[in-house]
Amino acid sequence: MTTVRQRRVGKGTEAAEDQPSEETSVKPDGKILPGGKLWNILSITVGGIVAISLGLLTSVYVATLHENDLWFSNIKEVEREISFRTECGLYYSYYKQMIQAASIQQGLHGLVYDNKTESVRTINILERMNVYQEVFLSILYRILPIQQYLEPVYFYIYTLFGLQAVYVIALYVTSWLLSGTWLSGLLAACWYITNRVDTTRVEFTIPLRENWALPFFAVQIAAITYLLRAHLQPAQERLTLMVVFIATFLFSLTWQFNQFMMLIQALALFILDSLDMIPTAKVTWLYIIQISGLLLVCVLQFFNSMILGSLLISFNVSVLIARTIQKNLKKGGLLNRLGKLILHVVLVLCLTLLINKFIKKILNLESDEHIFKFLKAKFGFGATRDFDANLYLCEEAFGLLPLNTFSRLSSTLLFYVYGFVLFLLTVAAVIVAFRNLSGSNQVHLKDKMEEYTVTLKPEAAYSLVHTVLFGCLALSTMRMKYLWTSHMCVFASFGLCSAEVWKLILKCLHLYTSQRVIKYSIPIITLLYISFKFWPGIMDELSELREFYDPDTVELMNWIKSNTPNTAVFAGSMQLLAGVKLCTGRTLTNHPHYEDKNLRERTKQFPEVWFWYHSVSGELSGSSGAAQGQADLDPDKAASSI
Repeated sequence: MTTVRQRRVGKGTEAAEDQPSEETSVKPDGKILPGGKLWNILSITVGGIVAISLGLLTSVYVATLHENDLWFSNIKEVEREISFRTECGLYYSYYKQMIQAASIQQGLHGLVYDNKTESVRTINILERMNVYQEVFLSILYRILPIQQYLEPVYFYIYTLFGLQAVYVIALYVTSWLLSGTWLSGLLAACWYITNRVDTTRVEFTIPLRENWALPFFAVQIAAITYLLRAHLQPAQERLTLMVVFIATFLFSLTWQFNQFMMLIQALALFILDSLDMIPTAKVTWLYIIQISGLLLVCVLQFFNSMILGSLLISFNVSVLIARTIQKNLKKGGLLNRLGKLILHVVLVLCLTLLINKFIKKILNLESDEHIFKFLKAKFGFGATRDFDANLYLCEEAFGLLPLNTFSRLSSTLLFYVYGFVLFLLTVAAVIVAFRNLSGSNQVHLKDKMEEYTVTLKPEAAYSLVHTVLFGCLALSTMRMKYLWTSHMCVFASFGLCSAEVWKLILKCLHLYTSQRVIKYSIPIITLLYISFKFWPGIMDELSELREFYDPDTVELMNWIKSNTPNTAVFAGSMQLLAGVKLCTGRTLTNHPHYEDKNLRERTKQFPEVWFWYHSVSGELSGSSGAAQGQADLDPDKAASSI
């Protein structure tokens, strides 16, 4: 079993309304004063510098933690590879395979016609797995003149740590866009860092698909936040849609679970569009972008049937069809609109199920059935004796979110602020939704009613529904908490720095204190609290030195390389076999990528296997000494590799 031990000593700016900017000084006729424009430019410049600096510091921080935890620069190559546990090792093995190939063409051929990952089968790795990032990175490493300065493993891990900078900057910008002040972005980034245990696990699961995908997802959310703002120029809107498409495509390309995340996003857009809280035209473009991005990934993955049979494509197509059928959905009184809305929801759900079932029938698709078995069993709607369902259910990562998560988030004040802002904006959203459905918008256009009107900007409404839906996902499945907690930082910081939120609070309390004073003073006090409380702990964490220690597995890998032929075939636990593939290059019978029905059937045939190999001649042998490092093959433990 791998452990760590204490290290031994010796060993560009745009218009103010469309930018994430501070408040500007304006004349009564609406023109920006010269001094206000200068302050706006200065604020954007400073805010941008702070965003980039925080992103780079976060990258250095997680890279330092990784080095301090494993002493990565000092351990042997086999130990570095073993540190990429379970499916992480499997993904990294394809990067290593591409690097070691005689040419790029031969490397790609080896992936398209792979006969080492699953014995007696030739599979297309580019079709079955999301490893285009490893392919791209390996090609980049081969063509750049850096081989003599940087080892392949460092080029790989530094790229992942660099993506953390993109992640933090995207969260920062999203919060800035929502609140109008870069102070909100600073607070979001600080919360992300101080709650690192619950916001990311990149420093110890580097090659995991989510570590590639979530930065692009954060960029997509930032772009959608900007897209939903009012008064965008056509050129700005087109450019933003392009950014949304690129981010959506990269997110879809790098994570096999992309379709489920974007389905939740599509549900959020559907809810807001139905309640008339965001522009329908922009929502339509987002539906089309999701479908287009997923279909492009499908083409790159050699028409992967699991993508074509995704619920996301069926749902988005169903929404577009239902909207065409019900053209007068947003007209009429409250009861009339509620009736139309219920009919619309039923129509969309029925169409989604029919289209999805039809596609799966045509394609004979069964690769994703284990996910639905897991969901049915998890919520008590299916047989819990199913092997695939239990493989997920027995693993803690797929259980409910532990309660101690909230105590950790509360220690930084994040959860308290988040809960308060969530409650306040939910109340505002309910009021706005009721007003929209009842068709009473015009009443509130009168000047005498303006000070009593509750408003919610489209981008804020999207952020609210987004955090609620992903919060439900995180509460039900612990592994998905990283999608929620990072956005929690954005949402809480936005609420604490938003003029609209403080205006609503002060109105409710009948106070007439300056909103500007409160919206800046409270976040600054929060930042000071976080700094004084957590800075010493961060410094202690950075000064703690440990090293990788797993002699049994190292001995096993060395034994395999020295005492078994290159044609040997190994069976065993999914966790260990990924390491065997990476460290020795031997052929496997099964592996941690559990998204294929035939592989799942094969895995069921090895519940009691410890260690064996089969040479080309058919000789079967084993070694008790080599089996020392073998992990228990109990299916309950095998789930940790999924």
